[in-house]
Amino acid sequence: MRAAGLAECELSLTLTTDRAMRRLNRDFRGIDAATDVLSFSQIEQAGAAPLDPRSVKNSPGLPVGDVVISIDTAIRQAREFRVSPASRLRRLLIHGFLHLIGYDHERSAADARRMLARERTLAAKIGERRVVRSRRKAGDQRKRKVAGRRESSR
Repeated sequence: MRAAGLAECELSLTLTTDRAMRRLNRDFRGIDAATDVLSFSQIEQAGAAPLDPRSVKNSPGLPVGDVVISIDTAIRQAREFRVSPASRLRRLLIHGFLHLIGYDHERSAADARRMLARERTLAAKIGERRVVRSRRKAGDQRKRKVAGRRESSR
């Protein structure tokens, strides 16, 4: 959070199983499947969701929300992306954190590009070198650059 300029704010982090994540995803999003990361913004719940995520202020003790990560999915993705589990967890935490402060890759392609750019910037600030997309759609055949080499989606 320090890398994002919000060192004084707070967030809660929960690591859980695919089974528990599936239940959360079903209960809160109506999607009966596990996912890698869910975010529950306390900023939005307070009715103060910023129009611009960069407008969130670094206020001591401000709870930005809760990030829930499936450790099962994170480990599978780490193997798939050929990164360490710790690296994958960091990227998922960054992704979830950005959702807490108002970024949303599901609104539009432009918003997805903005969010991915911010993810990359924050990852670089904390020394994360590999670049992988946090989200891939099943059957996506696009090619992307990963750690300096081309890799096809499965």
